[in-house]
Amino acid sequence: MSADHVTRVERACAELTEAGMPVTFTAVAIRAHVGRATLYRDPTLRALVEERRSRAREALTLSGLATEIAQLRTSMEAVADRVRRHEEILRRLDSRERRARQTGGRGSAG
Repeated sequence: MSADHVTRVERACAELTEAGMPVTFTAVAIRAHVGRATLYRDPTLRALVEERRSRAREALTLSGLATEIAQLRTSMEAVADRVRRHEEILRRLDSRERRARQTGGRGSAG
């Protein structure tokens, strides 16, 4: 499998979804110019197609939308936690830098 295959398969899935067409292995293979057998045999490509197929099916239901919203909320909370950690690290580094400037670079490391 190559990165090019992944890119083409992702693009084909997105185009089919945007066009309101069903995401099938045959349709993806035709649009991505990849053999259908390649889609089935390669675990990464197969997972991409299957994930898009399930997302397309679930998006049509209220429970599917609720699940997607919950997943997005969880992802956003994880990003917010990471940003908070990075901000804290930056504050500590900034504080150390200010102390070092005030003492003329003297002081203990750490």
